[in-house]
Formats: sequence, C-alpha cells, structure tokens
Amino acid sequence: MAGHGHGGGSPAPSVWSTDFRQTFRTMADKPAFGMLVSADSKRSDEREERLTQASASIPSAIFWFLLATLFITVVALGVCLPRRNNRGQLITLTVITVLLTAMLIIIRDVDRPFGGIIDVNPTAIAEVERQATRDFLAHNGADDIPCDDQGDRRPA
Repeated sequence: MAGHGHGGGSPAPSVWSTDFRQTFRTMADKPAFGMLVSADSKRSDEREERLTQASASIPSAIFWFLLATLFITVVALGVCLPRRNNRGQLITLTVITVLLTAMLIIIRDVDRPFGGIIDVNPTAIAEVERQATRDFLAHNGADDIPCDDQGDRRPA
C-alpha cells in the first residue's frame, strides 16, 4: 500500500469505496445489502483512524532540533570534563548520552506506530475485511467479487 508507515494514503481504497457503493446500489433488494453497507462504513472508519494514527504528530524539524540539542549538550559536557581522573565523569556522560539518545529514538518510534520497532499491524481493518468477505460469500458466489486478491478490478 502506498504511504504505509508514512502517514500517507493510497488512492486505491477510495476507488474501492466508490465501486462498493455502485455495486451496493444494484444489490439494494438482496438480504446482504444492509450488512455490506455497514461493513463498508466500518471499513472506511477504520481506515480513517489508521491514517490518523499513522500521521506523525512531532514535526521532523522538532525532532532534528532535539537531536542537535543533544549533540551540543554532549559535546559541551565533554569539553568541560577534567583531563585527568575523569573516569567517573566519562562513564556518567556516556550513560546520559545513551539514555537521552534512546529516549529520542523511542519518542520517534511511538510517534510513527506503523513502522519501526513497534510496527502495529492493521488487525482492525483486516478483521473488517474478513467479516465483509464472509458475509458477501454467504449470499453470493466467489465469482461475484469485483476484484482479485491484489485489489485489481476483474474484467466484466
């Protein structure tokens, strides 16, 4: 999916939504219609929520400012260390540097949950897709599904 992990969106789901709604118009008198409309609405809501969560709330400029501030602080503290008998101060400076760097990495990773170390999976939308497919197939044949496994429209 284009934009995965970067807060961007793919135009494909919007096209699919339009296609779903056009297909639903032709199925208005079938029993699965209400379930399909409900599932499509839930899918759309889950997608919007995922895109909102994937958008970084900390601008890159602020992150780079924090990184530069950390670098300047560490260098300034390193310059101020005594030249002799400084083992304790070097260990302390190293530990502080590692902790502050780890903190910045964690903040950046938490701010972008759909990539990096955390990498949240799209379980909610996958469940909606599974339910919609199950409900559709319960009332229609697999040949009636308008797209293939990759989401490309099947020839009419």
